[in-house]
Amino acid sequence: MDKPLSIFGWLKTLYLRIGKHDLFGLAAQLAYFFLLSLFPLLITLFSILPFLPITEEMILGFLDDFAPGETLQYIEQNITPILDSHDGGLLSFGIIATIWAASNGMNAIIRAINRAYDVKENRHFLFVRALSVLLTIVMIFVFLLALLLPVFGKHIGIVLSSMIGLSEDFLHVWNVLRWIVSAIILFFMFSALYLVTPNKKLKCLAIIPGAIFSTIGWMVSSFGFSFYVDNFGNYTVTYGSLGVIIILMIWFYLTGVILLLGGEINAIREDLKNKPCP
Repeated sequence: MDKPLSIFGWLKTLYLRIGKHDLFGLAAQLAYFFLLSLFPLLITLFSILPFLPITEEMILGFLDDFAPGETLQYIEQNITPILDSHDGGLLSFGIIATIWAASNGMNAIIRAINRAYDVKENRHFLFVRALSVLLTIVMIFVFLLALLLPVFGKHIGIVLSSMIGLSEDFLHVWNVLRWIVSAIILFFMFSALYLVTPNKKLKCLAIIPGAIFSTIGWMVSSFGFSFYVDNFGNYTVTYGSLGVIIILMIWFYLTGVILLLGGEINAIREDLKNKPCP
């Protein structure tokens, strides 16, 4: 039976696969598609939100935890007129544009994950497009859930605390729990991507390592990049009005790298499991 890879050997294998599959180049492609998907997505989300019991302050308070400061300012400047408009035509256009634009991003993810497993895409074009659209719709609802849960979680905790008569310590515990639930939602989102996107039959347990890595990696990288931009990186001074777009592209690029690394981790595990004994 083959001797298991050491940590050094495993990292060396991952490093070689990163170069072989041009992971950083693919991440740049994903960042481009993510950017194209962002604005239609914002149109859709912020057209839906006025019909929900959510205020502008609640949304911006949630975004402040994740988005870099300059990005948040850009969103804040453009969000008010959309939130104040109950335009059904705008909502319909936003949904259609989001599904089309973001499904192209899903197609890019499918191609990238297939490359991680060294498999070719031989599924019918219509099937792949339908899968991309379906995953896009699912991701929109997951994003809404991830957005609404922390927003409402705080208010639910306050109500429970006042009804049951618990101390303020309960609110601190509740705040931690709601972020844990958000992380669980992200985990299932990444798991779904890793399970259904490759043209390869996989067991549910086979995609857990990559999903865990992507969940933790995305949250840590997002918070870390946000901290860096807020405290050290003044992109507006360097790039002017393009600074916000540069920040978004870097953030999306980091997201693409994390997503593809998770796929490579799963693919390495699958190769080792299926490697024949000498």
